[in-house]
Amino acid sequence: MKKVLFFVGLFLTLAANSGYAQKYALIDMEYILKRIPSYESANKQIESASKQWQDEIDAKTKEVEAMYKKYQADLPTLKGTNKTIRENEIVAKENEIKALNNKYFGQNGELVKRREAAIKPIQDSIYNAIKELSAANGYKIVLDRASASAVIFASPDIDISDEILAKLGY
Repeated sequence: MKKVLFFVGLFLTLAANSGYAQKYALIDMEYILKRIPSYESANKQIESASKQWQDEIDAKTKEVEAMYKKYQADLPTLKGTNKTIRENEIVAKENEIKALNNKYFGQNGELVKRREAAIKPIQDSIYNAIKELSAANGYKIVLDRASASAVIFASPDIDISDEILAKLGY
């Protein structure tokens, strides 16, 4: 009798747990983004602007270095206020460079704003496609293989990256 009750309990436990089985899928965001031409174009524009800004900052840095070398060379002949004026000019230029660097590359800088304006709509369309496919196929979890460092192995059968690209028209 105990054996029968044990097997009935085991069967009910297994039946209850199978009702909680969840479907899941994987995507590879890097794979998807590389196949979207507008993403590549936006990235190139952002890189170009970034290089231009960095070149501007580098030029100003060279100016400051030249000012400092000239100051060092003239130091023995500089007196009181002239010395202070030159030091203040150098410090002002250095502060200008820091402000420019923050303006372009800071936390709320132009680079962040441009990246958000250009790439966020693409990421939103990918997210919406994932959401629609998940709802249609009953996926409870969709993991990004590119950013999930804990995924050691995943079967290619559950990768829906190509389905996402097809849904987006690529």
